[in-house]
Amino acid sequence: MGLFDKKYCDFCGNKIGLLGNRKFEDGNMCKDCAAKLSPWFDGRRHATKADLTSQLESREANKQAVAAFHTTKSLGKYVKLLIDEDAQKFMVTSASKLTEANPDVFDYSQITGCDLDIDESRTELKTKDAEGKSISYNPPRYEYSYNFHATIRVNHPYVDDMKFSVSNGYVKTGEQRMSAPSGSWNVHTTGAGSFRLNDYYKAMNLGNEIKETVEDMRRIARGEISAIGGSAAAPVPKTPAAPAGPIKVVCPFCGATTVPDANKCCEYCGSKLPL
Repeated sequence: MGLFDKKYCDFCGNKIGLLGNRKFEDGNMCKDCAAKLSPWFDGRRHATKADLTSQLESREANKQAVAAFHTTKSLGKYVKLLIDEDAQKFMVTSASKLTEANPDVFDYSQITGCDLDIDESRTELKTKDAEGKSISYNPPRYEYSYNFHATIRVNHPYVDDMKFSVSNGYVKTGEQRMSAPSGSWNVHTTGAGSFRLNDYYKAMNLGNEIKETVEDMRRIARGEISAIGGSAAAPVPKTPAAPAGPIKVVCPFCGATTVPDANKCCEYCGSKLPL
């Protein structure tokens, strides 16, 4: 098959335009079908047709989960963590029209962790010499800027994690270099700063709130607390009533909260559970 031969989408069958092909492991996909994939999925080129067919079917079923989703808590100004506390589900999206965007709906039990990162960048300030040439200050002077990210990790068939900017890009702090914040933040320094110190602290506090909330969601799925921000679950009585539903355990291999299948295996990674 030649480079400029006509190509057709392996999913909808439509002819693919010159710049519209989205290659995958064993075929071709048009841009319209590719747009139906999860926005958090980044493995298309190495996925097979069977993989993508399964994902498209799951994405179609996800529309019902979006329609049933009732936001009770929202964190973030641009990309948002939306939570349905009653159904113990959540999504991460910047969309204002959820039914059109069809963001992936996840269960609390699929959370495996949350990471916080700060990218530090600096730009050297210059001055001019007597001839008008740009030269460095002595000693050198820099302006600093920071980008805050949260990454929510999940155990899911086609999404591993969702990394999004908490600050919506870099926050400039002028010539004031900020010290590494205490707690959960990982600071990454690179060499590229209007003075927005308040925005810096707002982004840092929002990231901390997101991480704390996600960790509470995971603890709820494990039965360690009863609600986000709530206290520890009540002690189990000595003579407990019969369980109302299937027993959930934490998989030691993938970290997900799972209901063991008939073979006592994790429903997410398939590993044999030490029950």
